[in-house]
Amino acid sequence: MDSLAACVPFLPIASGLVILAFLRRHPRGAARLSVGALLVTFLGAATLLGHYIIAGGVEVLDLGGAWGSLWLDPLSLVLWTFVSGISLIVHVYSVRYMVEEPGYARFFALLDLMTAVILFMVGAADLVTLAVAWFLVGVLLYFLLGHDHTRPAAGRYAFWTQITYRFGDLPLWFASLILVERYHSLSLPVIFARIQAHPGVLLWGLPVPLLAGLLLALAAFARSAQFLLHTWLPYTMDGPTPVSALMHAGIVNAGGFLFNRFAPLFEHAGMALHVAFAMGLVTAVVGSALMLIQNDVKRSLGYSTMGQMGFMVMECGLGAFPLAVFHLIAHGFFKASLFLGAGGVIGDARRHDGVPPDPIYTSVVERRPAKPSRLPWLVAASLTVLVPIVVIGLSHFFVAEHLFYEQGVVVLLFFGWVTGAQALFAAHKMSHQDPWRLMLGILASFVVIVVGYTLISHYFGALLYPDLSESRGLYQAASIHMLSFDGLVLSLAALFVGGWALTFFADGLDLASNLQGRGRGVYLAIYALLSREMYVADIYAFVSQILLRWSRQLNVWLGWC
Repeated sequence: MDSLAACVPFLPIASGLVILAFLRRHPRGAARLSVGALLVTFLGAATLLGHYIIAGGVEVLDLGGAWGSLWLDPLSLVLWTFVSGISLIVHVYSVRYMVEEPGYARFFALLDLMTAVILFMVGAADLVTLAVAWFLVGVLLYFLLGHDHTRPAAGRYAFWTQITYRFGDLPLWFASLILVERYHSLSLPVIFARIQAHPGVLLWGLPVPLLAGLLLALAAFARSAQFLLHTWLPYTMDGPTPVSALMHAGIVNAGGFLFNRFAPLFEHAGMALHVAFAMGLVTAVVGSALMLIQNDVKRSLGYSTMGQMGFMVMECGLGAFPLAVFHLIAHGFFKASLFLGAGGVIGDARRHDGVPPDPIYTSVVERRPAKPSRLPWLVAASLTVLVPIVVIGLSHFFVAEHLFYEQGVVVLLFFGWVTGAQALFAAHKMSHQDPWRLMLGILASFVVIVVGYTLISHYFGALLYPDLSESRGLYQAASIHMLSFDGLVLSLAALFVGGWALTFFADGLDLASNLQGRGRGVYLAIYALLSREMYVADIYAFVSQILLRWSRQLNVWLGWC
């Protein structure tokens, strides 16, 4: 198995180098070689994962030298299978999609190299391999996003991405230097063992795990498009669609991987987890709000990814590390399929303008009822509030009763209840000939989804973290004072209940159309704020202009130009 493990990340590298050296003028051969190499890579990764599930055993594969080792643990093997599977789908899709684009063979070579670098990143067993792979992901993404040299926008936004990624590299490098200097090793397993034995080591008067954890969290924020570091993500849509699919499915998720890889460190860095929770919560809300106001389908998907990455980081901030990995994988497959199907959706929209047909035609020719009915308001409100909390609570109670004593799980259950209630409320707003049948069908689907999700996440967590004490340590590190926790839950509950009440009120009175005076001004100000994307990109552009002006003046003073 060691030989197979060594081949998995090196096979895409070999394929990419062969294409660049010998097949640049043979595009069909390049595509066949690339797809074949990724197929073998995926099968190898799946074989290794299956072998671990059956036989167990975690080992470190040393490839020679002071660095360049691979950590064959559950996290690496799961992500190897996921990344190679997504990349294989993107490769197959690109065979026809990119056929008329210039640099066809070069594109496949870059895809292969990107896949290999991601595999090295998630499988790294030492800090040097991790830092080098982390850096090269940004470099290769720059070339993939700017693949079409004839589109100035693609090159400009690829440069935005490169700058943000380089900013996110710095805290990872600083954290690595601190860990090496204080724990005297490059090996991640060795560092983690020494952190568990001596968590109170200090640097500049601060615990080293806390200092390194804050730096690692900042690196994860930049890579996963958290608020104020998110502007590169929605503007990368000028790149090829397969690159968008791979990026949103396997590259933006790197923040969740980084938290899980350094999970033993974050057990002693509770403050870093609190910062991650706050940042993830803000990013989830802002990303979801900006998604709803977009009129471009791909940019809307970009902000959707931002919101999902916020929720993933928030899960890490609550101590639910395996749930974040499960979210990472589920979102990756979901978002990759959306991006690969975006072209078909746009084509359908151009063929069908979406204008509703004449009501006389609808009622006479199609013989549809003119006024479909809805459930009574009181019944719908009762189902909306009670059913989600009962279903979610019972499903977790029967699977893992002890989880109810963890603060992070309580917050996640609360958000699950809010999400389920929102879904049922949206169903109530739908008009239908038989509203009872509609609601019962949605309730049945909700129960199946929640129970299945609970079971999968429980057993998936047991796979990634078989030692129950490690999971409890993460939840304990993420916990806060009980009084503060109660205040947080009550504040969130009041916020969401107020939002529901406002939604019911606005829906019944057509509030957006009837607002007058100051209320209308507030409404327009909020709309302008969201339509201008919180003015974050404008502020960055303004600061960039100031820096450029100062640099020109400095050049004049120094006589350089």
